[in-house]
Amino acid sequence: MTNVVAGMDIGGTNIVIGLVEKSGKIIAEGALKTADYPDFGEFVKTSTNLIKELVQKSGANLVGVGIGAPDANFYKGTIEHAVNLAWKGIVPLGEKFKESLGVECAVTNDANAAAIGEKLFGGAKDIDDFVVLTLGTGLGSGIYINGKVLYGYSGFAGELGHIGLVPNGRKCGCGQLGCAEPYVSATGICRTAFELLAIMDMDEQSILRQYSYDELTSKHISEAAAKGDKVALEAFDTTAKYLGKMIANTIAFSSPQKIFLFGGLANAGDILIKPATIYAREMCLEAMRDTFEVEKSKLPEANAAVLGAAALGWERL
Repeated sequence: MTNVVAGMDIGGTNIVIGLVEKSGKIIAEGALKTADYPDFGEFVKTSTNLIKELVQKSGANLVGVGIGAPDANFYKGTIEHAVNLAWKGIVPLGEKFKESLGVECAVTNDANAAAIGEKLFGGAKDIDDFVVLTLGTGLGSGIYINGKVLYGYSGFAGELGHIGLVPNGRKCGCGQLGCAEPYVSATGICRTAFELLAIMDMDEQSILRQYSYDELTSKHISEAAAKGDKVALEAFDTTAKYLGKMIANTIAFSSPQKIFLFGGLANAGDILIKPATIYAREMCLEAMRDTFEVEKSKLPEANAAVLGAAALGWERL
């Protein structure tokens, strides 16, 4: 009988669950819609029943659970005051799943889970000092120092998306002004593109003019940039400068060997990664300029969330 960990990724839209062997092989998967479970108790009941069903059908032996979730505290196993979830206050996530399934349950935020997944199943297997930046709707970060995830005193360390990047800049979802997240993210590059469109002469041709603010995505900008669209290329260059500054700050405090970029915006590839690396090296201390590399995550995107969450469970075991 194969031992497996149930990896669960809780997002604002979807909850994805998979049974994962220690090698990283996913043997069964399932999913739920987050909006269908505004009641936390009902969510726990339904998701544990789904895990049990997957275990029974696969004939595997469940030995643990790993959960990646927004605003999750690794030390306490809780979700605390999540902005994008219906469950308000402090939610005892780990405790409830341990009770329901009878196995150990580890909880952390989704970016830390991605970093642990990179360590166990991705490009950081032989690296002890690295950072994963998740460039999706928001900006998350998971940090490894000396072979261990950085959690800090509170359990919330490593929120690089909320470091101050632009004085009195764009308003962030956290309520502050000028955080990195509204600049270095899929949402951020869309805002940058629209700002550029607004200041350009209306006679200036751009593929991006056909999209409304609500329609435009980072994929549209990436596709337009590949066709040589001036606005799209400038939006990527601007975003690369902000990302480079973020990376330079990260190098200064933790000196990672590699920075892995993950998520929708990272899929743009070299059009973002190459200039961001150049800008980061320009802004680094001279002694640290050639000590790091920036590259795309080696986790398969379709399964990364589940693998990261399961890796947390395997690491705990």
